[in-house]
Amino acid sequence: DVFVSGNYAYVAADGIMTIIDISNPAAPVMVGYYDNPGNANGVYVDGSYAYLAAGSAGLRVVDVSNPAAPFEVGFYDTPDVANDLVVSGNYAYVADGASGLQIINISNPFSPVYSGSYNTSGSSVGVVVSGSYAYVADGTSGLQIINISNPAAPALTGNFAGSYSYSVDVAGNYAFLGVSSTLVAVDVSNPAAPTQVGSIAAYAYDIKISGNYAYLNYSS
Repeated sequence: DVFVSGNYAYVAADGIMTIIDISNPAAPVMVGYYDNPGNANGVYVDGSYAYLAAGSAGLRVVDVSNPAAPFEVGFYDTPDVANDLVVSGNYAYVADGASGLQIINISNPFSPVYSGSYNTSGSSVGVVVSGSYAYVADGTSGLQIINISNPAAPALTGNFAGSYSYSVDVAGNYAFLGVSSTLVAVDVSNPAAPTQVGSIAAYAYDIKISGNYAYLNYSS
C-alpha cells in the first residue's frame, strides 16, 4: 500500500513501512523506515501519526513527526488479520479478514480502544469511508456497504455481489471495485441498492480515484 502526505510517501511492503521524500519527484529519497512486528498491508497517515494494518499484529500507531526516526506509540490487536484501514475523525476502520469491519477509537493514539464491529459474510480485505458509510471489499461476498453513523453499532445497509473483491474506492455517487479480473463501477447513490453501471478488464488489487482517473495496482 502507499499513502502520500505533504512531501512524503509512506510505503507499506512486507513487514516494513518506508518513508520516502518526494519533494523532488524526479529524485525520490528514502529518509526513514519502521520495521513492523507483523506484515505491513495498509497505511494511512493523519497528522503526526501513521496507522498500519499489520496483518496478524493488528493496528499499529507510529509517530512520524520526524520522518527519519519513526517509532511506535500504540497498538490494538484486532481479532483476525488486518488487511487494510482508513482513518476518519477519531476512528480507524480496519478490514480485518474473517472478523469483518473493526472500528477502533484512536482519539488517544497511545491507547487505541475497540468501539464496534460488523462481521461481514466474507473476508474483508479493503475498506474506504465516505460520509456515513464504510465500503468494504469483502472477498467472495463482493461489496458490503455499512452504516457507521454510530461507530459503536455499525449496520449493513446494502451489498453488491460479485466474484472475489480485492479493493474499493469511492468518488461521489460511485464505488469502484476490484473484482477478480475486472474493475467495476457501481452506482451507490442509493446505498441500499448498489447497481453496476460499467466495467473494464483489469486486475485491480488496489484502487485510488483522483479526478476523472482511476490509478490501479495492476497485474495482468
